[in-house]
Amino acid sequence: MISSLKHLPQAAASDSELSANFTDLAPPLTSRQAAIESARCLYCYDAPCTRACPSEIDVASFIRNIHDENINGAAAGILKANILGGSCARVCPTEILCEDACVRNHYEEKRPVTIGLLQRHALDHASFAAHPFQRAPSTGKTIAVVGAGPAGLSCAHRLAMLGNDVVIYEAREKAGGLNEYGIAKYKLTDNFAQKEVDFLLDIGGIEIIHGQVLGENLQLKDLHAKYDAVFLGLGLAASRQLGLTGEDAPGLMAAVEYIAALRQASDLSALPVPKRAIVIGAGNTAIDMAVQIQRLGAEDVTLVYRRGAEAMSATHHEQDIAKANYVRIKTWAAPDEVLLDDEGRVRGMRFERTRADGDKLIGTGSFLEIQADAVFKAIGQGMDPAALADPLAQQLTRAGDKIRVDAQFRTAVPGVYAGGDCVAPGQDLTVQAVQHGKLAAIAIHNDIQSRLEAA
Repeated sequence: MISSLKHLPQAAASDSELSANFTDLAPPLTSRQAAIESARCLYCYDAPCTRACPSEIDVASFIRNIHDENINGAAAGILKANILGGSCARVCPTEILCEDACVRNHYEEKRPVTIGLLQRHALDHASFAAHPFQRAPSTGKTIAVVGAGPAGLSCAHRLAMLGNDVVIYEAREKAGGLNEYGIAKYKLTDNFAQKEVDFLLDIGGIEIIHGQVLGENLQLKDLHAKYDAVFLGLGLAASRQLGLTGEDAPGLMAAVEYIAALRQASDLSALPVPKRAIVIGAGNTAIDMAVQIQRLGAEDVTLVYRRGAEAMSATHHEQDIAKANYVRIKTWAAPDEVLLDDEGRVRGMRFERTRADGDKLIGTGSFLEIQADAVFKAIGQGMDPAALADPLAQQLTRAGDKIRVDAQFRTAVPGVYAGGDCVAPGQDLTVQAVQHGKLAAIAIHNDIQSRLEAA
């Protein structure tokens, strides 16, 4: 039970009925469909889809392999560039990346090759006799990775491939980070995140220690002294605040906390479900929250954003998913007051209508109230201040609440690297986090080897 919502009734439907609402958002292609779709690809020599992929997957090559019925070859090509290619095929916003760049968009058909589904098809149907990548001879070096999310896992796998040993320190009970705890249940089904982690670890040389929280029972200075290098794949664990009185009242909570509870629930019918819900935010997490609470049985779900729809960070595809699930989207309204009942519980929110004055957002002095039994914040995540509280961690150069790194993902502290959502600049995409981890691993390995050669 989620403590902030314990006063709310549990879902009205049974677990089996609710589970039917969380099947694959985009059902996989059949072999026949994959053959037809792969034949649509023009296999461009200078493929714009590959250039648009943050993890540099050779899209044209893997699609040609599918067309030639070389599924293992297609899968190996994908995994060489992106070891978490299976989850990325499911959650990556392909509609604004590789598929948006597809040259088929420029023909009369205006329908790109469904690259994401083809990528999933290749990885779902690969049948490797063993792990497709072998470790290089041992370097005798051991690197600490903090965080078993996409960036940390990608970094660890590439370091292991290069012959290094890796110890991952993870705060939670399961590895996977955002894929395990933060993605809509209908996007990653059938315990896929853990299956992908298990596959990644099969390369060997990677140990994961759970229950390790940087800034609490784990200190950067100790890791720096013990290991040959440290990679920080911290993600953004702290939910931003609205700054309003009543923000801690029962019925108001961070969307990511509810999504995590939903993903880990063994019985969906045990989850508390409001009759009326408000989701504050404009990103994909806000959409995920709104759609999922509706699928759990909420009767009235309103997503509220302080600017216009054109400024929402959620893609048009995600916005269409929300509309298809009867989520009401209210724009040009900024949170102004948490409305509480006589028992101090949330009964709704008051919003001030807004408008744009050039690049500036201003209030109009006009207000509206929306009644709700629960309010979910999806207004972004920040760095947990405690994570970087020790003296060595405080030497890391920051850009706002993120860590500043150079082109090789080196921080201001020699021997300490960082990547994923916790660094600036970044797009907060799973696929970009995977790329950061991969490139950081190569930089770490090369830097260590350079120091050895210099010695």
